[in-house]
Amino acid sequence: MAAYDLEEQEQLAEIQAWWKQYGNLLMNVLTAAALTVLAWQGWNWYQRNQSAQASQVYHVLSVAVQDNDSQRIKAASGELLEKFSGSTYASLGALSASKAMIDAGDAKTARVQLQWVVDKGKDELRELARLRLATLLLYEKAYDEALKLLDGKVDPAFEARFADSRGDIFAAQGKKPEAATAYKSALDKLAESKKNAQGWQAQSSAVFHEIVQMKLDALGVGK
Repeated sequence: MAAYDLEEQEQLAEIQAWWKQYGNLLMNVLTAAALTVLAWQGWNWYQRNQSAQASQVYHVLSVAVQDNDSQRIKAASGELLEKFSGSTYASLGALSASKAMIDAGDAKTARVQLQWVVDKGKDELRELARLRLATLLLYEKAYDEALKLLDGKVDPAFEARFADSRGDIFAAQGKKPEAATAYKSALDKLAESKKNAQGWQAQSSAVFHEIVQMKLDALGVGK
């Protein structure tokens, strides 16, 4: 029994010595691991909560758009941009609000909304905002600004529409050769995309192709 107690005491002494040397390190590691898990769980909860709240505000915006309520549209859109700028709902809301503002004759607010998506939006939504803003600038006869907006890298899915928009701007400026070149580029891009298009995408592409061809023919520049 005494031998057993001695052995047990030796083991306890070894454990105490090990703990004295490595205990703090172990506790720090375990604490860091626990904090990491809690932080990850907290971030996921925060993201889900933010997304849910943004969705609710976007719903309010959608109803306001249907009701043509400009004040509620501005309020809901402003809340999305201010509180949920990192969510997709913010860009979607700004695009929706910009269209409603244009319909209401408030081009200034529409321009601000579209510029926000151009500056902070992502992927397809940003490209769509660039196109819409360029069209708005075209109507305002801010041709150079519109062309500059269309410069640079663009998603392949939007190349034809960007070329078509450039053609519209050149045509408005009376620059027929440049407009013809842009429209022809749009037709070439559409021809490439038609190879893999199916269903409604193929139909949409065909209609767009016909419209661009009509614009090119109207220039009277020749093929």
